[in-house]
Amino acid sequence: MQDDDKAMGRMTGEQPEVEPENLLMRLIHMILIAIMISFAQTVLGVLTIIQFVIMLINNRKPNENLAEFGTSLGIWIAKAARFQTAASEVKPWPWTELD
Repeated sequence: MQDDDKAMGRMTGEQPEVEPENLLMRLIHMILIAIMISFAQTVLGVLTIIQFVIMLINNRKPNENLAEFGTSLGIWIAKAARFQTAASEVKPWPWTELD
């Protein structure tokens, strides 16, 4: 299985059935998740710079752990975006498991 296929499965794979919550609670969750997305973007920017420096030092060889963390962070952002846009009723971590 290709890495892209694994990532797509983690983003859009089988999702548990969840009862839609009332709109006020959804708004509160959406605001909290928007703040978390903003923080995640900052973390991604810092990781990007660190990974680039590592690649400069190591003859274009990236740090595998940073690359994997970046993939997981991107998947979390995608899941958060799906909830924010009502494409999914499943809230991202910390309300559900981080896979």
